[in-house]
Amino acid sequence: MTSIVPAEAVSGHTGRPAHSEPSGRSGRSGRAGPAGFADGRSTEAAELAPRARLFPSLAAVYRAQLSRARVARIPLLFVATFQSVGIMVLMRGVVDGGSEARAVVAGSSVLVVAFVALNLLAQYFGQLRAGGGLDHYATLPVPPAAVVLGAAGAYASFTVPGTIVTAVTGSVLFGLPMTHLWVLVAVIPLSGAALSGLGAALGLLAPRQELATLLGQLGMSAALLLGVLPADRLPEPIGWARDLLPSTYGVEALARSFDAHPNWAVVALDLAVCAVVGVLSLAVATWAYRRAAVR
Repeated sequence: MTSIVPAEAVSGHTGRPAHSEPSGRSGRSGRAGPAGFADGRSTEAAELAPRARLFPSLAAVYRAQLSRARVARIPLLFVATFQSVGIMVLMRGVVDGGSEARAVVAGSSVLVVAFVALNLLAQYFGQLRAGGGLDHYATLPVPPAAVVLGAAGAYASFTVPGTIVTAVTGSVLFGLPMTHLWVLVAVIPLSGAALSGLGAALGLLAPRQELATLLGQLGMSAALLLGVLPADRLPEPIGWARDLLPSTYGVEALARSFDAHPNWAVVALDLAVCAVVGVLSLAVATWAYRRAAVR
């Protein structure tokens, strides 16, 4: 093997002892490092840039997804709002008032969140996985949680106008008080987190894009049937399935806020359960993203 060290440095014929150190150049020693050349050049690989932190990455993904949603999802948001308002108009001929009217208005309002955050997000991640878009995100130095949380937050934020319009329209249609509609400030993000996590997980775990679309549609249909219909009208086994639906607790919290004197302890408990379900569903979606990105 040919040595990269000059022969003079071995034989000592340079006019100084072979073991003497050459004079420094620009403050640097001429000695080779553990993995360097004799002239001081290093062969070690350059250090990579530090991995992006979670919150800056989350903000960047959120802004990108929100700008994309503004362009591509406005017609679908109109459809979701029109669908929920149409359901309330149909139920107005069956339900006169009371707890049933509160359930219909609350369920129809959260249905807008389910349509966008669950159905459309499941389709988006299913399409992203099928088209190789996950490979692009996998090459970026961002945490997987930032991708999932950023997309989920953008889709949930996109539902705010439609949910408010539906809740106000339903309150006027059924003669419900709007004094406590500020509860939507908590209901929308918590229900959105729970449903977005479920939608992202369905889209990422589905083996085919068509199946992701089907699962998203089924999830939205479950939110429609189990959320809009009054709970006391459902058979007991269906009621158990309703308790497992992530949006149920947001619907219950919003429905209780229409009371003249709401039980705020129960409302807070419903919102707390919705928050726990949201954290769990987003954690499952993050795990599904890691699983899909490395396959």
